[in-house]
Amino acid sequence: MDVFEAVAEPTRRHLISLLAERERTAGELVDSLPALTQPAVSRHLRILRETGLVEVRPDGQRRIYALKPDGLQRIDDWITPYRRFWRDHLAALEQHLENQ
Repeated sequence: MDVFEAVAEPTRRHLISLLAERERTAGELVDSLPALTQPAVSRHLRILRETGLVEVRPDGQRRIYALKPDGLQRIDDWITPYRRFWRDHLAALEQHLENQ
């Protein structure tokens, strides 16, 4: 699975959003998704690890998950031309409105 497939799933996007705020334990991440079982959340975390979006480190009995900043780089690279597209079109709209 690639990074685009990984972020296409809403549960994984939710986990990424939580980890963008701060590191979290596996238990905190499981608790944030009460509709899912612990094994289901673990499968999502495994996919995020395997695609390079998150990293995990042991801390005694706990596992601490963190977002890997460079993990989202491939998505950012893909979005860059579209960011320019919107910036240019919004600037043109602003210019048009100012000339009205």
